Amino acid sequence: MTKAPRKAPKKEQKQVETTGHSWDGIEEYNNPLPRWWLWTFYASIVFAVGYMIAYPAWPLMERATPGVLGFSTRGDVAEEIKRFEEMNAGIEKKLAETDITEVAQDPELKHYATQAGAAVFKTWCIQCHGAGGQGAKGFPNLLDDEWLWGGDLENIHITVNHGIRTEADEETRTGDMPAWADVLEPDELVAVVEYVLSFNQKDANAKLVEAGKVVFEDNCTACHGEDAKGDPDLGAPDLTNAIWLYGGSREDIMESVANGRAGVMPNWNARLSEADIKAVAFYVHGLGGGQ
Repeated sequence: MTKAPRKAPKKEQKQVETTGHSWDGIEEYNNPLPRWWLWTFYASIVFAVGYMIAYPAWPLMERATPGVLGFSTRGDVAEEIKRFEEMNAGIEKKLAETDITEVAQDPELKHYATQAGAAVFKTWCIQCHGAGGQGAKGFPNLLDDEWLWGGDLENIHITVNHGIRTEADEETRTGDMPAWADVLEPDELVAVVEYVLSFNQKDANAKLVEAGKVVFEDNCTACHGEDAKGDPDLGAPDLTNAIWLYGGSREDIMESVANGRAGVMPNWNARLSEADIKAVAFYVHGLGGGQ
């Protein structure tokens, strides 16, 4: 007879301690963490302490702790900016010394002015004039051919350089739309608004247009001209087209006539170099609306 195979003795299961927590009869074991995990955790702590010593880490009142290595992301950026400024120093000097009307005649200057001007515009100008130069209510559209102070290269350069109605520059563009509510009677205000509306809107009140024409001739032609075409030397807009900086509705025009307008543009010569000003003026002129 063959002997029956012997069964291997059962190993006694080691009783593992529990944390004492129990949920619905399920107990939580108190197994130790794997050694590799613990050593990784300890190494992370050592690395973190070393990082805080070597690099800027702890914020203070005005700056962070500098770290023993003296590393600074701001310093790296400043060095990179300085490197590019040194690379472009020659062509920027050439651009600053070249008459803006002659920039387009030099292919190298033209390319640089276009690229640099776009960078300056996206940094300083889009907040008011929009990313594409389309402007907004109260901020001129740079894509059309309506320019309050002239849209040729020289005039754009002057406007960017000295600003409009800014107190920081004695050569700034000046010229306000006065508040005619202090001068005209209410019925005269209503009449002159209807007259201005009649230039490009069909819903103007015909009964008031003639009276408004008289008010306009007596008070408005000094700036806007007898034909209402405006005067770029004074910053007076053309009222006969459909381009309105502050809106062309009856209510908007009444607000402009009654309370006046005096928008402000900064003088960028206080922040930008002559090369940057010429570059952005050249870029703006090239957007399509330059005269």
